[in-house]
Amino acid sequence: MNGSFPGSRRAAGPPVRMDMLPVALTMLTFVTGLMDAISYLGMGHVFTANMTGNVAILGFAAAGTPGFSVLASLVALAAFLAGAVGAGRLALFFRNRRRGRWVRTAFGTEAVLLAAATAVAFAAPGTAIYVLITLTGLAMGLRNGTVRSLAVRDMTTTVLTLTLTGLAADSSLAGGSNPGFGRRLVSVLTLLAGALLGAWLVLHHGLGWPLLAATAGATGAAIFARPSAVAGA
Repeated sequence: MNGSFPGSRRAAGPPVRMDMLPVALTMLTFVTGLMDAISYLGMGHVFTANMTGNVAILGFAAAGTPGFSVLASLVALAAFLAGAVGAGRLALFFRNRRRGRWVRTAFGTEAVLLAAATAVAFAAPGTAIYVLITLTGLAMGLRNGTVRSLAVRDMTTTVLTLTLTGLAADSSLAGGSNPGFGRRLVSVLTLLAGALLGAWLVLHHGLGWPLLAATAGATGAAIFARPSAVAGA
C-alpha cells in the first residue's frame, strides 16, 4: 500500500507507516461482530453494519415475512448511506491535511456515535429502537466509507464473503500458496468472537452493555490509529 491519500495522487511528507493500522482494523472487526448481534437480536431483526444482509432482510420484510420490518430496514439503510456520504466528505476535507488526523477523526466519530447510542440504550431501554438504528447506522456507514478508502487488503472490517473466498481459493487445496492466511483467519475469528460476546450480552443484559463494549472497541481503534501508525499525523 502506498502513501497516497484518497482523492489525491500522493500525499506530501514521508512514506506512510501503517504498522498499527491492522490492529485498529481488527478492533473494528470485533465491533462489527458486536453490532451484528446488537442490531439483529436487539433491534428487531435488522443489520446496521452489514448492508448485504440488510437489503435481503428488506426483501423479506416487503414480502410480509413475520418478524421483519420494512421501516426499520429502510432507516438502517438510509442512516448507513448518510454515514458513508459523511466519510466521503471527511476524506475530502482532510485531503490536503495530515492523513493520521483523518483516520483518527473518522474512527473517533464512530466512537462518539456509538457512545450516544449507548447513552440512549441505558436511558430508554427498549423504547428508542429507531434512534439506536439511526446512530449505529451512521457510525457503521462512516467507518465503512473510511475503511474503503484505506483499502487495506483482507481487512474490510464488515463483510467476510471475499475473505472466506480468499481463504479457500488461495489455499493449498486449491493449488495456491495461502497468501494472507493469518490476517484472513484473524478477521474471521475476530468477527465471530464479537458476535458471540454481543449475542451473550444482548440476551442476558440488554443493549446498553454490548453498545458500551462496541464504543470501547471503536475508541481503541482511534487510539491505535495514532501518529506512529499513520505517518504525517
